[in-house]
Amino acid sequence: MNKSYSNMFGKVAVLMGGRSAERDVSLMSGKAVLQALISQGVNAHSFDPSEKPVFDLKCENFDACFIALHGRFGEDGTIQGALELMGIPYTGSGVLASSVAMNKGITKSIWRSMGLSTPHWQEVGSVEETEKAFVSMGNVMIVKPAREGSTIGLTKVTQLSQCRSAYEVASLQDNLVLCEQYISGDEVTCSILETPASSNQPKITTALPVIRIIAPDSNYDYHNKYFTNDTKYLVPSGLPNTEEEEIKKMVLAAYSAIGCRGWARADVMIDKVTRKPYLLEINTAPGMTNHSLFPMAAAANGINFENLCINILHTAQLDYPIQKKINV
Repeated sequence: MNKSYSNMFGKVAVLMGGRSAERDVSLMSGKAVLQALISQGVNAHSFDPSEKPVFDLKCENFDACFIALHGRFGEDGTIQGALELMGIPYTGSGVLASSVAMNKGITKSIWRSMGLSTPHWQEVGSVEETEKAFVSMGNVMIVKPAREGSTIGLTKVTQLSQCRSAYEVASLQDNLVLCEQYISGDEVTCSILETPASSNQPKITTALPVIRIIAPDSNYDYHNKYFTNDTKYLVPSGLPNTEEEEIKKMVLAAYSAIGCRGWARADVMIDKVTRKPYLLEINTAPGMTNHSLFPMAAAANGINFENLCINILHTAQLDYPIQKKINV
């Protein structure tokens, strides 16, 4: 235990749970982070915004927040905006970057404008538009909510008759639905971690080792992500060094293009024929469960879970730090 961390960070709230479809995963992440911080002497406490008003954070004199919320109302800029108003520093990306990254269509538009590769996509608002997209995408595509995570509401469509069900499943989660070109090949993920600036060195942003994911029947769905041991995670990835370095470089550029900070994780597909990598999405509050990929990548880089949580907490900040009043 490092007793000095209590004085360094003050009273810390670990935000978990929330109201999104990813509530259960968030609770698992939050509990793991809370235990890790407490083990290091941090004065940390759980806080579920779905069970008490978020402005209680100010009333209860919290000095910082570790955001372990996933999905809407936690990863989309809303909680970040509330914390900005209260002047409480928080982990992860700021209001704008969080909001942008949560919207897959806007994220992909920015990446495309920066010359970064991402699968073709089309936003749809009906079953008929979904069917038209299926034909234009080459008769195989992914249908998913534009503002949801953990593959919730996602369907791989291989037949025209599946379009109705796929659209309905996605639209239950979000009124913005995305049809995306399916890339057949290796599924990988790459995490980004920042080391905050100190008196003797600048901020360092590092791409952690790439993880290759091998899911049962190539179906990396919600169940195979969190509730089974059948999915295999390869780290080292087994990819050629040139491919891994290309992916790291691309993910760092994607992170920077959105304006992320602190930490994030990007998902990538590698075309099995051309070996070209394609960015799928970026997560600004990655999972921290015992099945999660971010702590797995950190461990491969020699960072244990407790030190990882401390590192992330070190990066807590505000978009608009409170300025001292100037007497005129």
